[in-house]
Amino acid sequence: MKVGDRVRIKESVIFYHYPLQRNKAFDAKGLEGTIVTVLDDWQGRPISPNFPVVVEFAVEGAKKPFKAHLRTDELEAIV
Repeated sequence: MKVGDRVRIKESVIFYHYPLQRNKAFDAKGLEGTIVTVLDDWQGRPISPNFPVVVEFAVEGAKKPFKAHLRTDELEAIV
């Protein structure tokens, strides 16, 4: 997976910071978005973050896009 790829969340992932349901559990399974960043280095040094893929989701009715950090095994590419 690389920056710009369209992806879908394939497993049940619970968010508590979803813009339309703040502080309530939101199951994001099936949500589609675009990869914004893949974290693999910090200031030129390699790192191994637990949730390296930053995905941006367009949410209708929200002021700005919703971003979340996810693992690669939670995502599937949309062809």
